[in-house]
Amino acid sequence: LVSALAFNGPAPMARSASRSAVNMGFESELGVQPPLGFLDPLGLLKDADQTRFDSLRSIEIKHGRVAQLAVLGHIVTSAGVRLPGDLATGLPFASVPAGLAALDVVPTSGLLQIIAFCGFLEFAIMKSVPGTGNEFPGDFRNGYLDFGWDTFTDAQKMQKRAVELNNGRAAQMGILGLMVHEKIDGNPYIINSLLGAPVPFNQ
Repeated sequence: LVSALAFNGPAPMARSASRSAVNMGFESELGVQPPLGFLDPLGLLKDADQTRFDSLRSIEIKHGRVAQLAVLGHIVTSAGVRLPGDLATGLPFASVPAGLAALDVVPTSGLLQIIAFCGFLEFAIMKSVPGTGNEFPGDFRNGYLDFGWDTFTDAQKMQKRAVELNNGRAAQMGILGLMVHEKIDGNPYIINSLLGAPVPFNQ
């Protein structure tokens, strides 16, 4: 989540000349847009080069993709949708609650399988392989997947990358908000309640 903060908001005028010169090259990067512009409150890009920026951008995109899946999963399971069958012996998917409460009922072996699967994706799948034609940080096609990407114009590619980046940033804040409100009062969809359309959660 921290990585998402490194790329939007105006640069303070009081920065030193050397730091301003370094960051100047990042102020035109994808994701620097109104109303915040360029923002690096934690100084993650202080004295950074392009390699450092690309590494942070790849991390940000990856976190955004995971967060989008997390928000979608939270909404779907909160609506009562479950897989058929059992998660474990004597534990049907239908009895697994939504949100963080699921961690209380999923067996340790199940959690370890989830962690192992995520590790497999991180180290074997979700990485950029040099020399395979990847075009930007977060491009993990590696010469295999395309889905028509090469048919888009450069302007269309930039627009789609910007959409993914912004959706990922919103999703990171969204899943954080859902988790926080679930722990505070058991009502992650508090906005629905404020609007007069409460969502029954784990009821």
